[in-house]
Amino acid sequence: MKLTHFFLTQTFTGFTVALISLTTHAQPNALVNTAQSRFVRLQGVNLNEVSWTTGFWADRFQVCRDSMVPQLWKTYTDPNLSHSYENFRIAAGLASGNFKGPSFHDGDFYKTLESLAGMYAITRDKKLDVLMDEAIAVIGKAQTPDGYIYTKAIIQQKKNGEKKMFEEKLSFEAYNFGHLMTAACVHYRATGKTALLDIAKKATNFLIGFYNNASPEQARNAICPSHYMGIIEMYRTTREPAYLALAQKLIDIRGLSEGTDDNSDRVPFRKMTKVIGHAVRANYLFAGAADVFAETGDSTLLSTLDLMWDDVINHKMYVTGGCGALYDGVSPEGTSYKPDTVQKVHQSYGKAYQLPNHSAHNETCANIGNLLWNYRMLQITGQAKYADVMELELYNGILSGISLDGNKFFYTNPLSASDDYPYALRWMGGRQRYISKSNCCPPNTVRTLAEVSSYAYSVSDKGLWVNLFGANQLETTLKDGSAIRLTQETVYPWDGLIKLRLQQAPAKPFSVFVRIPGWCQGATIRVNGVVVSAVIRSGEYAELNRTWKTGDKIEINLPMPVKLIEANPLVEETRNQVAVKRGPVVYCLESVDNPGTKLTTLALSAKNNLKPKLMTLENTELMALEGTAQQTENRSWTNQLYREVSEKAPVAKTVRLIPYYAWSNRGHSEMTVWIPLIR
Repeated sequence: MKLTHFFLTQTFTGFTVALISLTTHAQPNALVNTAQSRFVRLQGVNLNEVSWTTGFWADRFQVCRDSMVPQLWKTYTDPNLSHSYENFRIAAGLASGNFKGPSFHDGDFYKTLESLAGMYAITRDKKLDVLMDEAIAVIGKAQTPDGYIYTKAIIQQKKNGEKKMFEEKLSFEAYNFGHLMTAACVHYRATGKTALLDIAKKATNFLIGFYNNASPEQARNAICPSHYMGIIEMYRTTREPAYLALAQKLIDIRGLSEGTDDNSDRVPFRKMTKVIGHAVRANYLFAGAADVFAETGDSTLLSTLDLMWDDVINHKMYVTGGCGALYDGVSPEGTSYKPDTVQKVHQSYGKAYQLPNHSAHNETCANIGNLLWNYRMLQITGQAKYADVMELELYNGILSGISLDGNKFFYTNPLSASDDYPYALRWMGGRQRYISKSNCCPPNTVRTLAEVSSYAYSVSDKGLWVNLFGANQLETTLKDGSAIRLTQETVYPWDGLIKLRLQQAPAKPFSVFVRIPGWCQGATIRVNGVVVSAVIRSGEYAELNRTWKTGDKIEINLPMPVKLIEANPLVEETRNQVAVKRGPVVYCLESVDNPGTKLTTLALSAKNNLKPKLMTLENTELMALEGTAQQTENRSWTNQLYREVSEKAPVAKTVRLIPYYAWSNRGHSEMTVWIPLIR
């Protein structure tokens, strides 16, 4: 499969990219297939071209294969646990009963299917293929002849004969369609089979007809726009121009009818100036808009995306990568002196620097949305800052959403948990096997972890890009079709030494681009034992260009000291406190590791004597930090708001911190990421 010839120079915000006239070989089976996207610098490697070998991600992948995926499938196909798949069977006429569950339940099952497809792409486990075939056949029978597929409405229509579509403002119909499209593309790329893709084509064609005739009010009844990403991926898979036109249209009509800040559609997309409202919906919107830009080069989309990225990363994202500070609130853009016109928001971004800890929402799906958005921005620009956010999310904001054994989940990801907190939040308590109110995060997390290897490398006209670190084997082709194979050896993120060994390389010169994380200072790179002369800057890719040969070794050393991180003083909740970070991993205090001590009484010294120490937690090896903290007081608070400061001198106390993602794996516990600082 080859791309056509073209020559184009496109100026983006802050950089220029020349797309040179070449006959290039596409890699059409990438997770996000930008092989023929004209306005990107990078494209992903195929789904099956990276395999984890040892270490951190190999361990997580093994748990995903052996525990996460089987448990998720069991959950969604057992009507006594979840009615999601049963809804398809009822809509298909294979069972009787009523629709049960939230309106986005179809999307939950599509994400589950995608997790199986992503796993199958690497393992080639025939059992997964059989399970997918059986489920796809049921979905096909549930779909109506015109392509409509939404089990809630189809079941109701069979009972009362009323044919209503997209009538509810909080309808998740389009969201479900979007996850169907994405799952269909991944399934097709993993298996080569078209059964689910054919269903998705009919659904996409239905949307084209629907939006050609829909009223503006109906058109806006499409919250949480996963379908923007889905439609573009369908375009990339089928090359059907009408699909690209549909995605452009959906961006253009946002804000043309009365909308809300909660849904990020009160104003047209191109007039947005800051991030407001539901964090999952916002991040999915931005990822979808980035996809549209990748195909069209519409610079007005990229201008808005740049503004939104700056607002999220520099004003509204937690140190863990968490997105969406507020359970409920009032939109900063929709406020009014007339109380009846104040716009409510929920599960949402707040105002700049509004980052509470105990009541932080940080839905796991929002953090995954941030990964999806930043990966697309990386493909467009080749800028390492986007890969830095991807890494932050994967090790912290996303991995925190699932237990170490792969069977229990968080919906929200607070930065502090205390038995003294006086409010009963909607999403509090320990990890759960099934989140009955909203189980959207578990299948989203599992599909993401099944597909992490797809984010590790990219290719461009100039060579190979190393985005993420982890022991693996890569076997792919460069853009000109020449084969390349390499191994990566490392125990990252517990150590910053990474070794790349080329097992096969093209005869002509090409570049290897190595990401130097923004958190790292003093990185060094050696090729065959010789220090390279290339410029190495934190937060950028180091380019190593030469004629490579089989057996060449690249050794990257990323110093990884324990660091204390402080927030902008405008973040009131963390003033005079620090978070602890080593490499890409954020740490926390958990009560189970510090028994008999109230976590709120501990303070760290700016001199920082914390040292890494390997430990095993729930059969998983990880790096803890141990040292001393100052116990500033041992008085407990009663039902009082203020009291005098204690004059007692602080007492040294031995403490242990664990990675934030690993907390709440040993039963009920208290936890805090932010710790008072004694200078």
